[in-house]
Amino acid sequence: MNPNEKIVAAIDIGTTKIVAIIGKKNENGKIEILGYGNTRSTGVKRGVVLNIEQTVIAIKQAVDLAETQAGLKITDAYVGIAGQHIRSIRNRGYINRDSYDEEISKEDVQALIDDMFKIPIDVGEEIIHVLPQSYIVDNETGVKSPVGMFGKRLEANFHIVIGQTAAANNIKKCVNRAGINVKRLVLEPLASADAVLSDDEKEIGVALVDIGGGTTDVAVFYDGIIRHTAVIPFGGNVVTQDIKQGCNILERYAEQLKVKYGSALADKAQENKVVSIPGINGRPPKEISFKNLAHIIQSRMEEIIAQVYFEIEASGMSQYLGAGIVLTGGGALLKNLSQLVAFKTGMDVRLGLPNQSIQSEVMDEVNQPMFATGFGLLLTGFAEKDSSCTEAKPQEVKKEKKIVVEAVADLIPEPTVIETPVTDKKQGKKTMATLFDNLGKFFEVDDQQM
Repeated sequence: MNPNEKIVAAIDIGTTKIVAIIGKKNENGKIEILGYGNTRSTGVKRGVVLNIEQTVIAIKQAVDLAETQAGLKITDAYVGIAGQHIRSIRNRGYINRDSYDEEISKEDVQALIDDMFKIPIDVGEEIIHVLPQSYIVDNETGVKSPVGMFGKRLEANFHIVIGQTAAANNIKKCVNRAGINVKRLVLEPLASADAVLSDDEKEIGVALVDIGGGTTDVAVFYDGIIRHTAVIPFGGNVVTQDIKQGCNILERYAEQLKVKYGSALADKAQENKVVSIPGINGRPPKEISFKNLAHIIQSRMEEIIAQVYFEIEASGMSQYLGAGIVLTGGGALLKNLSQLVAFKTGMDVRLGLPNQSIQSEVMDEVNQPMFATGFGLLLTGFAEKDSSCTEAKPQEVKKEKKIVVEAVADLIPEPTVIETPVTDKKQGKKTMATLFDNLGKFFEVDDQQM
């Protein structure tokens, strides 16, 4: 590998997982994935770091896995930021230039953008992004790119993203303690949008909905311009908690039920099937019907969808979204979720995958909605003008350097879920007999393994 080659690294710090990705752009303009690491996140809740030590360990583990796979050592990375503390505002700014006879330059536009970082905001907050929406040159509206035009007064409408300084500093501190410099903090829904949305979708109008573990991020585009961003403090974890409380089972069982047997539409759930969860310490097993499980999931997802639709209406673009809604994030993989969103919103819905812009030997593994933010962060890094990409020092990473510490949750054996068909009331006794026969086989297997 060329020692002078520029490499971009990205770190997605989420509520349920932390992903580190290393990539480079090939001659075809595609992002080639050199290495990636995916570890469980235990120190983050709803996008906000609550435990520094646990988050640092998880970041180190994810980065080390990516470095080992790529054979590179990274020093800088683009990092995502989200959380319920994120808010956005609209603002207009202007500058008066010295002369009519000189063309508007990139420096003039950048001076106008830099001036937006000086607007007054609440104590304890900082501006994360200043996103121009449209420019006005001497009262000529609707200008998308004023560079090269003549005019004295340059105005612009801006979409400004604001977050808590403490939350941003905690993210930077965790990444720095992992031995990596934060190149830039990027709002996660904007990064995800870059990974899964096409330019045509952004032009005709589209709403990106990134359903993560702790938050649901929304980004609305129209006419190729970002119109609205929002972070809803609910995600896949609240669905798991609802299943845990509604069925009185352990959280790890609830998560597996949601992923393997859950459905966002109760009408589509099979009525003649139940799942049996082994009891704790010799207690009798719990039976949970597919129908009841789907009702629990649908109730919570309807609440999340209602808040998503509220944010879409708040953008003022609900009637202009010709491309409808694009779902991404780990929560988007929930069965029948697209149909539920389409039914509740009346919009076209599709699943967003980052396959349009990436190239990898492990395409099936990384081409998943849960990695959309990480790939979007890579695209942000490559697209950033006049900024040096993450320098990589090619080297062979020794095996003993690889972190072998696993999260406690990973050490818990995967629970066994037994599927038992239910025919009718007359055959109820036969069903229970089959259930306990299956349980007997389950415990015989456990005894042999022990």
